[in-house]
Amino acid sequence: MATKLTQLLNIKHPIIQAPMFLVSNVAMVKEAMNCGIAGCIPALNFRTLDELKIALRELKAAKPDGGSFGFNLIVNKSNLKYKEQLRVICEEGCDFIITSLGSPEETIKQAHKVGIKVFCDVVDLKYAKKVERLGADAVIAVNNKAGGHRGNKSPKALNKELSTNCSIPVISAGGVGCKADVDTMLKYGADGVSVGSPFIASVEAGVTNEYKQACVDYGADDIVMTERISGTPCTVINTPYVQKIGTKQTWLESVLNKNKRLKKWVKMIRFSIGMNATKNAATKATYKTVWVAGPSIEHTHKILPTKDIIRHLIS
Repeated sequence: MATKLTQLLNIKHPIIQAPMFLVSNVAMVKEAMNCGIAGCIPALNFRTLDELKIALRELKAAKPDGGSFGFNLIVNKSNLKYKEQLRVICEEGCDFIITSLGSPEETIKQAHKVGIKVFCDVVDLKYAKKVERLGADAVIAVNNKAGGHRGNKSPKALNKELSTNCSIPVISAGGVGCKADVDTMLKYGADGVSVGSPFIASVEAGVTNEYKQACVDYGADDIVMTERISGTPCTVINTPYVQKIGTKQTWLESVLNKNKRLKKWVKMIRFSIGMNATKNAATKATYKTVWVAGPSIEHTHKILPTKDIIRHLIS
């Protein structure tokens, strides 16, 4: 399955194990590399810079010939740790960085100085062309089947649009839960895929068994959009608790978000509150179950080792 992505990252299969807040960890990425795909972890999954350094060094030491790993950075002002995380990643080194929710300009500049590739989340052609001009090495085409923060366009429409109009590789994100889905995205023009939600129910994932089992028990029809986590629409499993609190902003947040001077601060506060709620639901026994996932959990029927989930994607 040679594509532009396999060549760019020197991997066997055109698949990136997507970075997922709280879920992704070193153990999962090691398995990904050993199975011939790339793995990625959000920098925010590490509480301190020292923990991030340890993870970088451990992955470098475990990296097989032909392996590839990266880290995800939230590059907008809501992430107060961004600049220091970027500094540590560039100092320690990895194969690629995926940027989300903001301008990747500074990340591209700093990463390229030390030979790290930068892939940028995009949801439309306008932003894809913008990051291409900034020097991005590839775009992550986030479609309307993605888990977490998703786009508005279908996988077919977005992949065709970007692959036709961009000169850099297009990596499709969203709607992939099995080998047939991978093949479909490649037919739509993508050079590879980024797969997240199926790995939530992996043995190695750093979340509760309740969260993992929810991905087994619920399906595509149980995924809803909520504005109650980061301030940006995000997909979650429609648990009784989500139904109880609703998926829309409060009237106060709605009013404050229209104020140009206050909007940034309101979003930062909402992001902090939402991330804490998500963390508690993913790592503790609580009735406040806000579990992030995408519709590709439809293909999740059992909690499995990461290597078995990858096997379903490549064979």
